[in-house]
Amino acid sequence: MNFKKIAIITTFILVANYSFSQTENKEQNTQSNTAENLLSGNSGLSIGGYGEVHYNQPLSKNKFDIGTVDLHRMVLFVGYNFSKNTQFVSEIEFEYAKELWVEQAFLQHKLNKYMNLRAGLLLIPMGIINEYHEPTTFNGVERPVIDNKISPSTWREIGFGISGNLNEIYSKYQLYLVNGLSGYETAGVFSGSKTLRDGRLKGSKAYVTSPALSGKYEFYGISNLTVGLSGYFGKSNSKLLQNMDKNDQAAVAKADSSMVGIAMFGADARFQTKGFKFTGQFYYTGLSNTEAYNKFTAKGNLPNDLGSAMLG
Repeated sequence: MNFKKIAIITTFILVANYSFSQTENKEQNTQSNTAENLLSGNSGLSIGGYGEVHYNQPLSKNKFDIGTVDLHRMVLFVGYNFSKNTQFVSEIEFEYAKELWVEQAFLQHKLNKYMNLRAGLLLIPMGIINEYHEPTTFNGVERPVIDNKISPSTWREIGFGISGNLNEIYSKYQLYLVNGLSGYETAGVFSGSKTLRDGRLKGSKAYVTSPALSGKYEFYGISNLTVGLSGYFGKSNSKLLQNMDKNDQAAVAKADSSMVGIAMFGADARFQTKGFKFTGQFYYTGLSNTEAYNKFTAKGNLPNDLGSAMLG
């Protein structure tokens, strides 16, 4: 039996001292997300937020199905400018009317007009949606599937790094060293169906056995067009390394089998003129050591099904 699904979203917005919605910088031909709007504010304290209510109703000619209504998220933004060079940004989210998460919380200090230092809970700069995840900044109700499965939005980790805007060559950049994804705790975390999503540590009692490098470069020198290249490189973390004797070859081999190498590449483009908007994303993730990982994380005689690559 075929079912059609209607999804309706209602978004309500609370704004103080700034507009959180996606805006276009006329001088730089680039777009700003909420954190960037907070950082560009002149006031000491900035407060804002948004919320999403989702209504889903399956439809069928021969069957009645119950619809669902969900306060999917309510978000509060708080930012503070300590000075023109030192600023703080935070994003606090309630999900499903019961879960509380911190999605961003970092300090930024401006070294010069080309470079800023950042440290704290940072959004991984992969693709578009992870940084521009407010509901008014993309078409559709739910976030795109590839931004859920391949680039696991909202993806954030604790770390530090640099960011900046090179106006003379119409470029922006970010480069961070962060804690890696969790691949093994008491059992395997990754799989073919779950992909890497459950490996996000989200800054909540995160542990580090192997840090990861993440970065993005954006070019906005062509009118109405922004293109970006992003990457994430590292090895998944494993709790088997806790108190492990480095001279115990069997323990070392076991720990090695619980970790996966991750090399994620992204390319994206955004073009907007008057009433027309085009957005495109491409992701490729290469995974190494998956054969050993699948055998080690097997459930009984059934091996895990994590592949060697993901494409979207």
